[in-house]
Amino acid sequence: MTDTPLQNQTTKVVVSGMTCEHCVSSVTEELQEIDNVLEVRVEDLVKGGETDVFVVSDGPLDLGAARAAVEEAGYTASA
Repeated sequence: MTDTPLQNQTTKVVVSGMTCEHCVSSVTEELQEIDNVLEVRVEDLVKGGETDVFVVSDGPLDLGAARAAVEEAGYTASA
């Protein structure tokens, strides 16, 4: 029996309300606490608006956990 390696997945989470790099750091830290998250990227911060946050995970991302993580950082999210 051979193990098939899991393929990394990238999920876009739209985060509202971030205004600065500190906001980005807070959201990134919280999202990185989710079990299978490998990387979190913000390519273009939309100050005060909706910013696309890309979460790379080694399997399907738990969207409920991602929303909770963003809310823990003080912002709102939709996926």
